[in-house]
Amino acid sequence: MTAIDFTAFVDRLASASGDAILPFFRTSLNVEDKSRGEKFDPVTAADRAAEMAMRTLIRRAFPEHGIVGEEYGDERVDAEYVWVLDPIDGTKSFISGMPVWGTLIALMRGGEPVYGMMHQPFTRERFTGDGGSAKYRGPTGERALRARRCAALAEATLMTTSPLLMSDAERDMFQKVERVSRLSRYGGDCYAYCMLAAGHVDLVIESGLKPYDVIPLMPIIAGSGGIITAWDGSPAQAGGRIVAAGDKRVHEAAMKMLQG
Repeated sequence: MTAIDFTAFVDRLASASGDAILPFFRTSLNVEDKSRGEKFDPVTAADRAAEMAMRTLIRRAFPEHGIVGEEYGDERVDAEYVWVLDPIDGTKSFISGMPVWGTLIALMRGGEPVYGMMHQPFTRERFTGDGGSAKYRGPTGERALRARRCAALAEATLMTTSPLLMSDAERDMFQKVERVSRLSRYGGDCYAYCMLAAGHVDLVIESGLKPYDVIPLMPIIAGSGGIITAWDGSPAQAGGRIVAAGDKRVHEAAMKMLQG
């Protein structure tokens, strides 16, 4: 499979998922709670339709590949190539009519993420990366993504989806970083990481992420010159507590406080 074939196929996946999702956005759709009495974890027909559309294309084009997805589980995870799919990352924003959500698509080879995309079909934006470079495509055209330099937390813009998603202990550690940062904003989901890659945000701190929440974003962050790890500095692809930064100095400073 050549790079050209792969890029074209990911675009097909993104278009198919977008076609499945957009008819549901900002409509009176039914919302199911997957949490079973714990923290609200919504899923909609749009999530399921988009993931099924992508799985169908993958099975037809690459039947030997594995698939990891949020809504329909795992298939052939020991395959050389494994696709990782999150049809709507930011479902809470989606059901609230807010456009800060996106479809996450990644390809792993030999257990390592080699390509990732975040597609926002409503704003018609695609953020892609292969670990060595990253790119934006949207209504304003096409350009390379570059994370910005930031020397210290006191100069940093910090984002998280919501501190309420953290445990009490995690929230305490997050707030230590937040108090030092110049500006903090909430509610980004996957969009926050893409804004970091684009040079508009300096630091993203989250907890409780699943592998499909973070693996597609890793090649985008790395390709833009940023860094993304777990809070303890270990690889991010297992999910859990995640910290991403555009500058290693901010990343190191945040990790010291998060481990405190």
